[in-house]
Amino acid sequence: QVQLVESGGGLVQAGGSLRLSCAASGTILRINTMGWYRQAPGKQRELVAVIRSGGSTNYADSVKGRFTISRDNAYNTVHLQMNSLKPEDTAVYYCNADGLATLFRSFNTWGQGTQVTVSS
Repeated sequence: QVQLVESGGGLVQAGGSLRLSCAASGTILRINTMGWYRQAPGKQRELVAVIRSGGSTNYADSVKGRFTISRDNAYNTVHLQMNSLKPEDTAVYYCNADGLATLFRSFNTWGQGTQVTVSS
């Protein structure tokens, strides 16, 4: 019953920037963690960045210093600011949220994904 909708993907030249957004909706009591993952053709899905309810973050080594994950005050929306994009950043980016729908039911939900293509 928890749904995630990503937006902001597109085509950008190397060195450019994109800002991804993910909005969570549905029955949500608490979101513990929201994050971004990506999957390039022929590769497994990998962690890009996560942010926890307390504000702590983790980034893949490949994006440190270039990407920034953030959330709004209600923690129902997470953003990924991507700067200095490289062709190897090309992938489908997926939003993920983990938390409690109710006091008695947890959730882990994925969005449909948004394509990011970085041209050289």
